[in-house]
Order: sequence, then C-alpha cells, then structure tokens
Amino acid sequence: MTTAWRRLTSFATTGLTTNSAKATRTRLNRGADVSTAGLFFQGAREVRPLPRRMHQRPSYWLAIQHNQKKSGMGDDSGRESLNAGAARARGLASRQGLREAGFIEGQNVAVEYRWAGRQYDQLPAFAAEMVHRQVAVIVGNSPPAMAAKTATSTIPIVFFSGTDPVKLGLVASFNRPGGNATGVSFWSAALEAKRLGLLHELLPQATVIAALVDPNFLTTAGQLEDLQNAALALGKQIQVLRASTDSELDNGFATLAQQRPDALIVAAAPFFTARRKQLVALADQHRIAAIYSWREFPAAGGLISYGGSITDVFHGAGVYTGRILKGEKPADLPVQQVTKVELIINLKTAKALGLNIPLPLIGRADEVIE
Repeated sequence: MTTAWRRLTSFATTGLTTNSAKATRTRLNRGADVSTAGLFFQGAREVRPLPRRMHQRPSYWLAIQHNQKKSGMGDDSGRESLNAGAARARGLASRQGLREAGFIEGQNVAVEYRWAGRQYDQLPAFAAEMVHRQVAVIVGNSPPAMAAKTATSTIPIVFFSGTDPVKLGLVASFNRPGGNATGVSFWSAALEAKRLGLLHELLPQATVIAALVDPNFLTTAGQLEDLQNAALALGKQIQVLRASTDSELDNGFATLAQQRPDALIVAAAPFFTARRKQLVALADQHRIAAIYSWREFPAAGGLISYGGSITDVFHGAGVYTGRILKGEKPADLPVQQVTKVELIINLKTAKALGLNIPLPLIGRADEVIE
C-alpha cells in the first residue's frame, strides 16, 4: 500500500525550496498520489500542521518560508501580514505555477509553512531541519535561500530575490546557475533612482526628498548610493530616515514632520511591504507625496508605485518548483529575470493631496486607480 515517498520542503525569507533527494510515495485511499509540501515563512514562529491524511500518505513534501506572517501561499493574519487580497493573489500565482507542472496542493502535493518574521537568526535552524527531513525542494527569498545554501549542497533550492543572486553567492551566473539553487530575480531594489526620477516628473520644483530605508535590509547601502547619485544629477537633496521597527517608523515620520521635505521615497524592503497600510496612513496623515515599490501600496491608498509584478515572481517560483519536482536540476535552469515593471497611480489620493498628475505620466501608467 505504501511505496517510496518524496519529501519536498520550501523555506526562505520570501521563497520556496524543494528537495528531490530520497522520496517515499504513498497513495490516498481513493488511489490518488499525494505530495506533502511544507511552507516555511520567516515571518512567524509557528508551523501549520498538515492534515493527518497527508502526514500518513505524502509523496512530495514542499516547504516555504517567508519573512512576514502567513503571507504568500499561506493564510494571512497578524500585524506583519500582507492583506488578504495580496496574499491570495500571490498564493494563486504560485499555485498556478505548480499546477502548470501537474502539481495541485491537496491532491498530489502537500505544503507546510514556516514563518520566522524578521528573526533572521532562526533561519539556520529552519534550514538544518529541512535538510534533516530530506525535503524535496526548499523555496524562499534571499535570506532563507542563503541559509539553505549554507546548510545543503544537494537539496534543490528555488529562490525569489530582489537582490543580485550572483552577488549573494546563490548562483554562479544567471545563465548557468551551477550548484543546487535557481529561481526568479526581480530588480525592485535597483529601481530607487528611477522612482526618484518619477517624483521629479510629478513635482519638478521639489528639492528635498526624504528616503525611508530599512537599515537591516540586504540592499540598503546600494539603494542609498543609487539615490544619492541620482539626486546629485537632478539637483535634489536626500534626507535619509531609517526604520526597522514599528516605533522607528513612528519616530521617522515625526522627524519628517519637523524637517518637512517636499516628497518621500519608501525604499523597497519586505519590512515596509508588510506595513504598507500603516505607511500609507502615515503619508496621508502628514500629507506628503510618496512613491513606493509595489502595486499593493497605491491599491491601499498610496499615491504612486513603480516596480516589478510580484505575482509574476511567485508564478515563476511555482513553475520552477514544479519542473524540479518532475526531475529537472537547478543547475540546468537559468535564473528567470522578471522584466515587467508596473507604474501605478492613484488619482483619488493625488486629488486629496491637491496634486495634478502630468498627462504624460498618466499616459505611461500601467494602471490608474480612480
């Protein structure tokens, strides 16, 4: 009744990992193959148990780890979580990617989630656990993927990263990843200079721009360097605000109220994405024009965003996870680069701020929220 079963585990700050080593396969009473998938998210400290039926009869075990609480493919709750709509959209995109490879959660693949929040020191332990359990795949964003890469050279890793994965040491190159990791790269953190340029189009007379950054994020130094160089070329001055906790966010906006800059850039960082409603409310409270990295911000009432499509990222991670489960090797799968960039403008927010959005800017927008 029970044959070999394969475990697939995914864990990462925002990614998914699968391990195709040693597998055991079982069947449901109705005869259907079931893959057990575990999702590990860096945003929480709890594990959602799989149904007993799946624990008894898994054929694939997939785990995903995220840097925020119960987002992505999982449920959504808690202060750090993404809103339910965004979580559903990302979850649907990743599941669709798996489905295209023939894997359907609850039928032939089971998924378990881990959430570590911003407690990066938990990642090595999560990685060690996944290696010990010989999962099929590990999926996650940059920090979890890096922890997994340190822990194993054999279990496949699928990452999604807004940072150059070559510089992080995850792959040897985009076209020839080598080793046991591949994934999806999106250049959100590399677009800060472009966001400053869009603010310049919107507010050409603005001279002082505040930049809110997360000092604990991997790419912050590079983001600030890009911003400072772009500001110099445009004749702007950058005022840096740093925040990596809720209290620091409040303090940062208190400083903003005192310094009264002309506009605000909220730099790309998972910490800010998880608190987009709070950030949008603070920007509204202080009546400051702000640009963000993801569509979810203007969808929540923010003014404008410019960045990649996060649903494309999750879909790509799901596709690669499915291909690895079917036998392909990460070393043979070039890192996907999400080239789609979206400009989203919320005209209702612009009206509330008394701003007239230039028609050329509206014409270039991928979406205008009214």
